[in-house]
Amino acid sequence: MMLDRFKIWGLAASLITAAVPALAQDVKWQIPTSVPEGSPFYVNFLERFADNAKVLTNGRVEIEPFGAGVLVPALQVYDGVKDGVIQAGHSTPSYRVNQDPINAVFAGFPGGMGPEAFITWIYEDGGKEALYDLRAKEGFKSLIVGIGSSEIMAHSNVPVRKAEDLKGLKYRTSGPWAQVMKEYFGAVPTVVPPGEIYTLLQRKGVDLIEWGPPSANLPEGFHEAAKYIIVPGVHQPTFLWEVVLKQETWDAVDDDLKPLIEKAAELTTMEALLHFYSADVKALETYRTGRNEMITLSPEFIEELSSAGQDWITKKAAAQKAEGNPAMSDLLANYMAFKDRWSAESSYLIRNKD
Repeated sequence: MMLDRFKIWGLAASLITAAVPALAQDVKWQIPTSVPEGSPFYVNFLERFADNAKVLTNGRVEIEPFGAGVLVPALQVYDGVKDGVIQAGHSTPSYRVNQDPINAVFAGFPGGMGPEAFITWIYEDGGKEALYDLRAKEGFKSLIVGIGSSEIMAHSNVPVRKAEDLKGLKYRTSGPWAQVMKEYFGAVPTVVPPGEIYTLLQRKGVDLIEWGPPSANLPEGFHEAAKYIIVPGVHQPTFLWEVVLKQETWDAVDDDLKPLIEKAAELTTMEALLHFYSADVKALETYRTGRNEMITLSPEFIEELSSAGQDWITKKAAAQKAEGNPAMSDLLANYMAFKDRWSAESSYLIRNKD
């Protein structure tokens, strides 16, 4: 009888063990971003990533987003992660161009690929791996959580229709465009955190600003602060945002969770870009029915701006190579080779132009 009882207890214990999964590590990250809470980049990228990670991991990963300036200053997200002030951060390579110009390849630059080609290069032709290798050398684990549509070139207090119009203008911008504006067109670039852009434009502290695609700019009210809206976004054909963590933070995550978090990041990127496309159309309709004057640049001016951007980034890469660092030159060659192939072979696509 006693032996039978032990067998029953043993069977019951086995059934309980099988029914209750082993205790899994919960991941809880507080992630600040470089934009104010509630902005489209905050909602469409970071909040969407938090939601997707929670769903795909069945609640085992909890991400708490924070707006700019709450945990770290808006433009110091990468430094905050590196210094251990925050566990993870959400920002864009555009804010790291001054530290290392190789970031311009990922930030989006004048003369570069638009979102359709760029997202293909990122996920199918080596772009993602190149970014992740770059961040690994810096001690980071990167997760791409946002690729955007083309931006509005400027909300402006003055009309801009040709290169000469840019000379001497105070232009709120950042990344590669800031350098191109200064070196090739004589504009005066000004970099300020996102939360300060509207006030600066409204008070005419700058002549013109660039920030994001049409639907990201609309809630910021830039169209109410300045008369002119200048398109297309040749300065920023597309853009990329990422979440970065210290490598040891990522290494501490359970192995079964890592691919789920990575899949949540990829899903976020795809969903967010589609959302921008849809929201941008609606935003442009709003702009066109308002008091603003829309200025569409001539093909000749667009080519001039694009050529300047390509010349700038090519010279930056060559200078890096001359100093014994060929990484940017090699990456740019890969990028441009794909861009050329895309341009040569994408005419079969229907793009619904008038």
